[in-house]
Amino acid sequence: MLLPPQLVCRRRVAAALVKVFREKKVFDVCAFSQSAGQTALLYRKHGDPSQVLQLEDVSLPFIGSKDVLVKMLAAPINPSDINMIQGTYAILPDLPAVGGNEGVAQIVEVGSQVKSLKTGDWVIPRDAGLGTWRTAAVLAEDDVISVPSSIPLLSAATLGVNPCTAFRMLTDFEDLKPGDSVIQNAANSGVGQAVIQIAAARGIISINVVRDRPEFTQLSDRLMAIGASHVIKEETLRRPEVKELFKTCPKPKLALNGVGGKSAVEMLRHLQTGGSMVTYGGMSKQPVTVPVSALIFKDVKLRGFWVTQWKRDNSHDGKAFRAMLDQLCSLIQEGRLSAPVCEEVDLKEYHKAVVAAMQPFISAKQILIM
Repeated sequence: MLLPPQLVCRRRVAAALVKVFREKKVFDVCAFSQSAGQTALLYRKHGDPSQVLQLEDVSLPFIGSKDVLVKMLAAPINPSDINMIQGTYAILPDLPAVGGNEGVAQIVEVGSQVKSLKTGDWVIPRDAGLGTWRTAAVLAEDDVISVPSSIPLLSAATLGVNPCTAFRMLTDFEDLKPGDSVIQNAANSGVGQAVIQIAAARGIISINVVRDRPEFTQLSDRLMAIGASHVIKEETLRRPEVKELFKTCPKPKLALNGVGGKSAVEMLRHLQTGGSMVTYGGMSKQPVTVPVSALIFKDVKLRGFWVTQWKRDNSHDGKAFRAMLDQLCSLIQEGRLSAPVCEEVDLKEYHKAVVAAMQPFISAKQILIM
């Protein structure tokens, strides 16, 4: 009997998945035997993610000669993911769309002309908008880039956005040498934690600003444990005692702003003459108001950074992205760069994870486990 093409494709996908996972012994084959029926978190309109996201059954297309079949392993929920679903992000996919811009997957099958990847490789997206909140996908070879499968799963799942943002901001705007200092707000965020660890690995002093909260001491201890030089409250930046801090370390050449508003203004006041403030986020939803004195008498530089644009600007040969990932993965393998504090949530429990990701004073990044 001649089977419909869609059913043939599903059986082919299922057979390929079972075969590779038997060989690799990575996952329980029995748990994956239902792979012919794939699921994805879809949204058909913009709005509140907790309302518009739906877990739906999806079918996979045929694997082309330059395509790869991947099994998604884990994917985080980032602020940019939330903004994209709300319709407020700088780039928006056509609807309906699968949520998620970051995550790690494993190659299950490769097309006949695929050269850079092989079965069993771990891969992460090269760009935003890929839609990672799903169990499996057929993707173009050029949509993904390999990472070592020897690094922890959560490190791989959270590698492509926050650590890359931290790496580039610490590299591209000021020539920071061991003993120099950098100041940042939102220091407990995913980017902030990566900044702390990469700076520590380079011998750079980090001054880390966080909002006051009941568990400030525990948060401070946790940030110090991963390499923070100093952890202070936002209010401290406005008080005279901050002068005591700069008796023990140089004023920063670089300020990293993920908050905006008064927090950014206060960091500007403490920059060295000619220093840079790089804005990569605006969690306060307040504009950055620059004191005239900072421009006239200190000649500070104000810059912006968006890792998605950096990836697109450097996509012509992929060498810069590859080199950065290699350095970050080396730090991970050396135990000098770890994933942020994460809470693993089964994909079926996505609603709980989405709601938690939208709360203020988030203490853990929500990770969807497929």
